[in-house]
This record gives sequence, C-alpha cells and structure tokens, in this order.
Amino acid sequence: MNSTHQKVALVTGAGAGIGKAAAKALLQGGYSVVLTGRNLEKLQKAITDIGGTSENCLAVACDVGKPEQVKKLFAALHEKFGRIDVLFNNAGIGAPAIPMEELSYEQWMNVVNANLCGTFLCSQEAIRMMKSQSPQGGRIINNGSISAHAPRPMSAPYTSTKHAITGLTKSIALDGRPFNIACGQIDIGNAATEMTERMAAGIMQADLSIKVEPRMDVDHVGQAVLHMAQLPLESNILNMTIMATNMPFVGRG
Repeated sequence: MNSTHQKVALVTGAGAGIGKAAAKALLQGGYSVVLTGRNLEKLQKAITDIGGTSENCLAVACDVGKPEQVKKLFAALHEKFGRIDVLFNNAGIGAPAIPMEELSYEQWMNVVNANLCGTFLCSQEAIRMMKSQSPQGGRIINNGSISAHAPRPMSAPYTSTKHAITGLTKSIALDGRPFNIACGQIDIGNAATEMTERMAAGIMQADLSIKVEPRMDVDHVGQAVLHMAQLPLESNILNMTIMATNMPFVGRG
C-alpha cells in the first residue's frame, strides 16, 4: 500500500465461500472492506469471522442484479468510507444441471442478472466513483470461471455469462485507461466451498461419467485476489487462472 489514504474494497457475494475469503485477505492486507450479498445476517457473521470491526468493515444487503439496490449499496459505501479502490465482482449463481432445452426463461435470466448484469451494474457505479474521487482511479476484479474456456455438461447459462465476463473485463480495461482504472479477471477452478462440495462426492465429466475432483483451499483464492488488488495501478493482471493443480482442466477429457 503505497499511498497515504486508507484504501477501500468492495466484495460482492461476500457472505460465504470465495467472497468471504477475498474479504478476509483484503482486510488482512490493510483494506477497509464493504461486504455485500443478499443475506445481511450472513454478511454480519462473515465480518465477525474474518476479524472485522464496525470501523473497518461494512455489511450492506444487496441484490446486484437490481439497479436501484446497487445504487443504494454505493451510496452507503460512499457515506461510510468516501471512496473505492478495489471492486471484486464475485457474486454469481448457476442454473440446475439439466439439458438446455428444459431450462425455463426465468432460470436463464436469474443467472444472467446475477452473473452478468450484476457485474455490469456494480462496475458502472464503481467507475463513476473512481473517476470522480481524488486520487483518481482504482481497480476492478471480475470473477470469471474456467467454465468459460472449458464448460461442464449442462451449464449453458453459467458458461455463457462467464464467457461474457471476459468481454466486459477487456472493455473496462480499455475504457478505464484514461482515468487510471485497471480491470482484470480471475478464473477459479475447484475452490473448496459449499458450492463445490458435490465435486468431492463426484461430478459429471465431459463423457458423462461421474468422477471425484480435487479441490483447493479457498484462502488461496483470497490471497490471489489480494495480489491482484495490491499491484500499483500502472500494472495489471488482465487474466489469472487459479485452480486445484490436479483437476481435469488442462488436457483432453
């Protein structure tokens, strides 16, 4: 941390899993952290779990797919801390693992709203704040997925939105240049969270067989996010892949 102001990070989907691990790493890295998600109780518990206080953390309930709630989130952030230096767009969901033709429009749009619209809306508000604050600028980190590059069977909504995140990341990285705003993407494979518990029991492979897949400590992901966040703004990790070393991603399946 090489500037004199207190740095502030916002983590979406911060009540558990990757978001909570990232919030913990950022807090331990010296950031004040705003944690957001749909469940305020979970967010408040997360703050306690990571060792946060009312001075260095703020919990705000928000559905990132709803523009009016995102605006209220950033208003609360601004009122508490006055600026934003890092946004980690982590919130996301998947749809049921069923054939694409059986998915309802509502199931499709639930994933699009959370994964893609939520990332867009939060980035939009962060960019507005980053452009107007002094010192100007900041960093946006988007949670992509290795599914964008190698999808799992029956994951069309999730895979499509995560593929779109790559285009959004590059657009923000380009458009943010004049305002000292950097943007990068982290693609995560098999972090040990509640969402990946099924992998320990066995998950469908490309050939439709069921196999157990190795997972990695979610705190390793938190440290990777912190590393991206702490770079001087003259440098940017445009894309990082962090994965369980022995998971079936590299190679043919």
